[in-house]
Amino acid sequence: MTTTAPQVGKERRRKRGGVLGNTGLYVGVSVAALLFLLPFYLILRNSLSTDPEITGENWKLLPSFQWGNISELFDDPTVDFARSMWNSTVIAVSMTIGTLLICSLAGYGLARIPYKHANKVFYAVLATLMVPTAVTFVPSFVLVSSLGWIDTYRGLIIPGLFSGFTCFLFRQYFLGFPKELEEAARVDGLGYWGAYWRIVVPNSLNFFAAMATITFISGWNAFLWPLVIGQDPSSWTVQVALSSFTTNQTVNFHLIFMATAISILPLLFVFLFLQRWLVQGIAQTGIKG
Repeated sequence: MTTTAPQVGKERRRKRGGVLGNTGLYVGVSVAALLFLLPFYLILRNSLSTDPEITGENWKLLPSFQWGNISELFDDPTVDFARSMWNSTVIAVSMTIGTLLICSLAGYGLARIPYKHANKVFYAVLATLMVPTAVTFVPSFVLVSSLGWIDTYRGLIIPGLFSGFTCFLFRQYFLGFPKELEEAARVDGLGYWGAYWRIVVPNSLNFFAAMATITFISGWNAFLWPLVIGQDPSSWTVQVALSSFTTNQTVNFHLIFMATAISILPLLFVFLFLQRWLVQGIAQTGIKG
């Protein structure tokens, strides 16, 4: 069977339209990527420049590569930036581990353990999402202060371990988890804890990785609560330390940008390490039971 001339013409137009469409798509994605990377370029460029180069009229595309800004940042007597990095690391890692454990157990219990008040508990958890953070801020501070947790890791970490939104996502995910795997585990004599720890968790690493990334970023970027609880400079986190470079009298632009560039590195490492599971995990957050 031969191909007629009109069919050949349609095929050529289809191929030409596909090439043009792909070219337009690549151009659009490239422009979006450049716009997305522009702030990171400015941070890196300004972190290796002097204050006059940052604020001056003769703006240059490349910095003067002031590598001494790194040592100046860590040798600053007014801000122990290395200590702040350590504090943020401890807080973010602890909050990530604790939140994943507590919220995953709560979500699994609400999704799988039969209990006549399970729906009421679930609705109570959802109700916490409707309460503004400002409403609970003062009572939380009074409680932490009465326990003597000011300027301690306990005061910075424990109040933020439970997240109603993370618990909700875990419940929705576990509702869509194959029950056949858990039933096979119970046939082998495992209870709810055994099925959760030995069956559910190993088969849900994608989702756990997505939740871990979101929780770590949230803990690392937290500002208001660490600012109030970490009153002593030795308890400052990275975000609080960054704010200290701006005062009523002076603004150390090069130190602000250098500190910002360095504070981004842990988030970049976490993303690169978990990226193979991150996309699949985020896609699974929409699972409905």
